Amino acid sequence: MFRLYARLGLASLLALTLTACKPAAPPQAPTAGDEPEVAAPRVTVILVRHGEKATDDPRDPGLSPAGEARARALAALLARAGVTHLFASEYRRTRATLAPLAGATGLAVVALPADAPQELVMALRALPTGAIAVVAAHSNTVPAIVEALGGQVRDTVESNGQRMLPDDAYDRLFVVTLAGAPATDPPQTLELLYGEASPAP
Repeated sequence: MFRLYARLGLASLLALTLTACKPAAPPQAPTAGDEPEVAAPRVTVILVRHGEKATDDPRDPGLSPAGEARARALAALLARAGVTHLFASEYRRTRATLAPLAGATGLAVVALPADAPQELVMALRALPTGAIAVVAAHSNTVPAIVEALGGQVRDTVESNGQRMLPDDAYDRLFVVTLAGAPATDPPQTLELLYGEASPAP
């Protein structure tokens, strides 16, 4: 897994994703009749945890001012990335995290149940080649979703036998590039940080 502790612009994010996914092949002399190899389009999934929570509703909180600022930072980062799909859970905080990006792109946010992450994974795997999806999920679902797609998540904590992002980690962003052709190409994971740094515990 590639991990960068830097707050990079969108151009850097996409360039790193594309160049880090596959080692360069050694040069070969062209032969008569050879067709240039064209890389197959891949599906790119960008996953974040929802922004910082408010205290307005213990069962289904919205975003705090810090969470709203993080949602705007996400939209600023990805508004020109060619995003084609937006997914969130049914909870207010995940949908609110994607609301600025939805406004910037004109895309609707598809809500899928947080307690059935397999539905989301199936939806992501069914996307057409070349799709770029953004997912807002939760501290206790992001690692499982990334890993179900074939990616990796480090620096997790465990609670009740479940791997989670640390409670104060709101600024981690995972880019999982799903295999193109040939199908044996493994998924690749790039981790970035975005928005303001999460406060130290």
